Amino acid sequence: MKIYTKTGDTGQTSLYSEQRVDKDSARVEAYGTVDELGAALGLAKNFSEESVIKSEITAIQKKLFHVAGDLATVGTPFPYKIQPRDVEALESKMDIYLEIMNKEQKNKFILPGSNAFSASLHVARTVCRRAERRILALSRKEEVDPVLIKYVNRLSDFIYALARINETDLEYMEFTSDSDN
Repeated sequence: MKIYTKTGDTGQTSLYSEQRVDKDSARVEAYGTVDELGAALGLAKNFSEESVIKSEITAIQKKLFHVAGDLATVGTPFPYKIQPRDVEALESKMDIYLEIMNKEQKNKFILPGSNAFSASLHVARTVCRRAERRILALSRKEEVDPVLIKYVNRLSDFIYALARINETDLEYMEFTSDSDN
């Protein structure tokens, strides 16, 4: 089997629903950024030493295939939609992580990336925020499942909480006139 099909050589690609669209369409931008997020999480996962965390990240990567598949489907129902229970699961896990954090430090800004794992999670978090922006841009033009939008929004918060509890040496950002030193 060859990996190249030559069908995209003119700047179009096929959606899951077999419709042809431009590769730079809002829809392709949205699910392409979700794909990028899955790759960023895969990289981050390799810096974790905890099997439970690795399993959680793997589960999220699998859910991201559902997100991307739904975004890549037009005119026909996608069979593996994100469900409200997926959002609730992220919220439950996030609540646990937030309880681990020092309550006085929870709302302070930190300089991200005191180790390779937390740094890579912060990169994934920013990719997730970009994916959310791309999905919202698409939703202004075409119908997007509101549960999917909610899931991606919660996911960026979840990735932040995961990164935050895995920081080893917190460096807080103080907003002062000499903060650029």
